[in-house]
Amino acid sequence: MPKVLISDKLSPAAVQIFKDRGIDVDFQPDLGKDKDKLAEVIGQYDGLAIRSATKVTEKILENADNLKVIGRAGIGVDNVDREAASKKGVIVMNTPFGNMITTAEHAIAMMFAVARQIPEASASTHAGKWEKSKFMGVELTGKTLGVIGAGNIGGIVCDRARGLKMKVVAYDPFLSQEKADKMGVAKVELEELLKRADFITLHVPLTDQTRNILSRENLEKTKKGVRIINCARGGLVDEEALADLLKSGHVAGAAFDVFAEEPAKENPLFGLPNVVCTPHLGAATTEAQENVALQVADQMSDYLLTGAVTNALNMPSVTAEEAKVMGPWIKLSEHLGSFIGQMTDEPIKAINILYDGVVSEMNLAALNCAVIAGIMKRANPDVNMVSAPVIAAERGIQISTTNQEQSGVFEGYVKVTVVTSKFERSIAGTVFSDGKPRFIQIKGINIDAEIGQHMLYTTNEDVPGIIGTLGATMGENNVNIANFTLGRSAIKGEAIALLYVDDPVPAAVLDKLQSTGLFQQVKTLEFDVA
Repeated sequence: MPKVLISDKLSPAAVQIFKDRGIDVDFQPDLGKDKDKLAEVIGQYDGLAIRSATKVTEKILENADNLKVIGRAGIGVDNVDREAASKKGVIVMNTPFGNMITTAEHAIAMMFAVARQIPEASASTHAGKWEKSKFMGVELTGKTLGVIGAGNIGGIVCDRARGLKMKVVAYDPFLSQEKADKMGVAKVELEELLKRADFITLHVPLTDQTRNILSRENLEKTKKGVRIINCARGGLVDEEALADLLKSGHVAGAAFDVFAEEPAKENPLFGLPNVVCTPHLGAATTEAQENVALQVADQMSDYLLTGAVTNALNMPSVTAEEAKVMGPWIKLSEHLGSFIGQMTDEPIKAINILYDGVVSEMNLAALNCAVIAGIMKRANPDVNMVSAPVIAAERGIQISTTNQEQSGVFEGYVKVTVVTSKFERSIAGTVFSDGKPRFIQIKGINIDAEIGQHMLYTTNEDVPGIIGTLGATMGENNVNIANFTLGRSAIKGEAIALLYVDDPVPAAVLDKLQSTGLFQQVKTLEFDVA
């Protein structure tokens, strides 16, 4: 039974989901604040469910020997060391859709608040003043809203803004013209957005590309009287520069829910007129908090029980339906990679993967991860589909993928080729109707080999006596052969043999076979067939 730790405050309904799914759940909502205690106990758990209070650092992950998945109830994962988690082979999930509407609504509310100076007017009225003429606002109708990031949340903001009769321009490198037309927004470059927008709202993650996207230089390019709204991530806007432009009057107002440093006790924007600030409330509604908690519980349960991967940030998503269909193909891909890894002693420069027929229509990103994991396991037995691509990237290995329609007798197959400075080596395999993976080609030689835990691989010149020598030597040393497969390139050409045996072949048997002079290569192979 998988065991999950909840180290932050999640709703009782989320806890119950884990229990109902048959998962042993340990609900300790204050444990995440004690990093030393968390590091001490984390090794007991398969899953960790968190909000923002728990900081999953590299130090904590060092002790997480059984951890398979971290689930963040919410969209932001700034509190998780994703690189360390990936190297450890731990999937990091979030719930980007549970608080989309809530966050988008907060951005719209902040836009209204700064347009009509509502917080200042409210404070003035509460103080017994009646400063009606002091708080002159602007209408949203007819104004141009510039949306930086037109993804899930930004897309909802665009829709709501159009309902308010605003003109919407959007900057998003991933927004297609077709999608922009469907949304009813004008797709523009950032430079044009800065010049045209009366209001600018940000809805992008904080990355190296988006950090300070509204830099001093870009803020100075904006239309005079612009109002800036940020309910996405702190660090997207140069807060010092914005404060200067607010003081100069170039920027008419700003509404910020997020800050470069949080919790924000001091900030250049604090205390300035017509600046609305809230303490990261974008997802702070009863509905959103419940939604993300329930979603993270379901996602983690699905992965731990069925292998389905949803909303992972360091692993391709695989639905429960895909996991059922792709299971044998994932296993085949691991075996193909494992064969290559066990046979290759030279540093690998490139891995080329060909998908043919039915498999070419599957989730190739996940299959790629399985191939790479199989190859890497020889050097690091603890590697998995999450950590393998990270390790490959660190080593500078180039990964390429080709998919094609059915080109042969098999309904589908996978072929893996590795390139080193000295040679190329390839192997292909398929999945038969019984769901069992098979090797169908090695070094361009066609075979039909069942895959077992213990195997013996030999290469030789195609001459009489090979079968007899292999059979006799195995028998003399009490090694039982479960399956015996042969293949050759041509009569008297290069030949291979692949034996599936019941027990590991002793080193003495390998030496005896090598001493016959019949074999160019004799190699034992081990596969995880569980």
